[in-house]
Amino acid sequence: MKSILLQTILLFSFVSFAQQSNTGNIKGSVETSDAKPAEGISVSIKGSNRTTIANNNGEFELKNILSGTQTLIITLVGYTDLVQKVEVKAGETAQVQYQLGLSNTELNQVVILSNKSAFKTNRISSSLRLQSPIIQIAQNIQVVTGKLIQDQQINNMLEGVTRNVSGATRVEHWDNYANITMRGSQVAAFRNGMNVSTTWGPLTEDMSMVERIEFVKGPAGFMLANGNPSGFYNVVTKKPSGRNKGEASVSLGSYGMYRATVDLDGKLTKDGKLLYRFNAMGEKKDSYRDFDFNDRYTFAPVLKYLFSDKTSATLEYTQQFSKVNAIGSNYVYAKKGYEELPRSFTTSEKELDPTRMLERNLLAIAEHKINDKWKITAQGSYLNYQQEGMSLWPAGFDPNNDAILKRAGGNWDILGKIYVGQAYLNGEIQTGSVSHKILSGVDMSDKTYYHDWSHYFVLPDLDIYNPVHGITASPTFDRSKDMEDRGVKYQNNYKGFYAQDELGFLDNSLRLTLAGRYTLLKAGNVYSGSSKNEKFTPRIGLSYSVNKNTSAYFVRDESFTENYGSDWQGKSFNPQTGTNLELGFKRDWLNGKWNSTFAAYQITTNNVLTFDAEHSSGVMQYSRESGQQKVKGLEIDIKGEIFRNFDVVANYAFTEGKTTKDTNPAMVGNQIPGSTKHILNTWLNYKVDNGLLNGFGVSLGYQYQIKRAPWYISPANTGTLPDYFRLDGGLSYQIKKVSINLIVNNILNKYLYSGGYYSYTDMYYWQAEAGTNARVTVSYKF
Repeated sequence: MKSILLQTILLFSFVSFAQQSNTGNIKGSVETSDAKPAEGISVSIKGSNRTTIANNNGEFELKNILSGTQTLIITLVGYTDLVQKVEVKAGETAQVQYQLGLSNTELNQVVILSNKSAFKTNRISSSLRLQSPIIQIAQNIQVVTGKLIQDQQINNMLEGVTRNVSGATRVEHWDNYANITMRGSQVAAFRNGMNVSTTWGPLTEDMSMVERIEFVKGPAGFMLANGNPSGFYNVVTKKPSGRNKGEASVSLGSYGMYRATVDLDGKLTKDGKLLYRFNAMGEKKDSYRDFDFNDRYTFAPVLKYLFSDKTSATLEYTQQFSKVNAIGSNYVYAKKGYEELPRSFTTSEKELDPTRMLERNLLAIAEHKINDKWKITAQGSYLNYQQEGMSLWPAGFDPNNDAILKRAGGNWDILGKIYVGQAYLNGEIQTGSVSHKILSGVDMSDKTYYHDWSHYFVLPDLDIYNPVHGITASPTFDRSKDMEDRGVKYQNNYKGFYAQDELGFLDNSLRLTLAGRYTLLKAGNVYSGSSKNEKFTPRIGLSYSVNKNTSAYFVRDESFTENYGSDWQGKSFNPQTGTNLELGFKRDWLNGKWNSTFAAYQITTNNVLTFDAEHSSGVMQYSRESGQQKVKGLEIDIKGEIFRNFDVVANYAFTEGKTTKDTNPAMVGNQIPGSTKHILNTWLNYKVDNGLLNGFGVSLGYQYQIKRAPWYISPANTGTLPDYFRLDGGLSYQIKKVSINLIVNNILNKYLYSGGYYSYTDMYYWQAEAGTNARVTVSYKF
């Protein structure tokens, strides 16, 4: 055995030495047509796995390249691809210098595409409106790139997206939407810069149509819409790039998962004016829970027409469908405490009719460059969501037997319509020695949702320790009336007007941001009637660049959001308001190979709804609006290539969120529900790009959460959940246009869950995650 191992080591050493003795290097720089460094460009060698990313000076280096004539392919969105032949001599370094020319897709800036070979990016998408690089923005913005999503095999927002952002966690959810908490409260869901959040939505995005996900921390309401004080996440869908290319993949995984995707991108006309993008996905899988399943499909065609080098129009249609078991079947219940039951436990039945969800979204974007300095954008979106099915929630346990669960449920049908319209102007002017980056615009939204849960049913009692399933037929419901006639109506409407000026001093080394937003809110439902509120929210930010790669910032901004429902007298609540103070430090290391962000903040939220014990009894539970919460925290984010071919994503967040005012003095000082005091995540990826193992990669990562608060906190339950630790890893291999990626999740097979104690029915409820599971994906690029 030792002899074989020794021979293998000698063979690898000999081959490696032989290859290195016949190799050289390529070193160069690239600039854009305006003579600026082409930072973040992708440089690859045709027919190999060798790819690198240029640093902030547009400089790159490829080492140990086989001698002979090699072909470099240089790509950057908005510029014509550059293909150049380079003569490589053994033992020497070939020096090259190039300039990229503008392409006729320059206006394709709906998103600055995340580079397929990078875990980090220096730019945000244009759907966030801002014109500056991330390092200059006076705010903590973290981007989860397409490459990172692909490497971790994240298929939808319910899977490990949050591990890549400091302090973000996924808490209570169903199979239809993701509930993500950050900085002490639930963050709003955005899509292409538009707020699509509802009480139970939107339908979680499938990653097949997603280019990147941007987490914006802090209120930031001035630039997009009124939002939660903790921030929001912005899902940016794939748009045409103007390059003729495509990719197809097939995945197989645990619990009978089958998945296929296709991504087509290119030009429909010879003159390159009409561009297209088409993404489609189909998936079928069972579950580690009995009777559970999720069948999905998604398709997203996009057309973009370039009227000229100044004007373009984009039309995108997205359709997502999901069929699952009864909603709520992923909850586990027990009287004595958590972890009482296996992961496979369910309160559902095989015979229950499935719940079907269909979401259709139409997006239109018009862009016009007035000149080299000014651009106007108008966009509108219509989202239609339909759900037909049922939900499960038990009536509690038998008062004489802690093992007997009294199962119950009802229908849950939804019709939702969201209209969003936005128009904004970006520009730059100079007044003396002071530069100005101007942003001004208007956004409007109308959300109307009808929920029908009028039919109640019971299922046979279930012994949770010895469950016996099997019913004769599924409950049926009367759906003869239209949803507008039988559903409870919820409506939310806002209009916002905003303006921002980023003033640059000292050759733009010092930047002062002054912004303000006026928002008019309207909300209502049959329970609380209608309410109308308005508020001006100012914002001030200061950012200073110590040098090109280092900056520090301060920001103060405010939030303004609805408080749904009514008090015991039927009066609607006043809005919730918040103030955010934040200090931060950003640094690009190795001239942009990897970056880091350090942020310290304090958020004070007023008019938080609290329990009204004086007027509540039995099932009639009321709230008051006199509460206050304070969150203080520290965040650290690191992303990028630490060493050659070694990419790292690491983050840490300390979050101290407490209730500071409450009608019940016993609740003051308690941890905010759903928050986690310490969160630490790491993802490591190493890829070999030469020798016998050329194309081989290995990944390893963990998620660690300490002192987790349950979803629901009451005077009867103020404790914390057990610490959370999950280890994942993977292997990958790429040969020319084919790549294979194997991911194993929860390697240690830990029983992982999140949950809470429900005092009204005196029971613990939680959602358990899957044990050790794996999936493998084979992709082909063409």
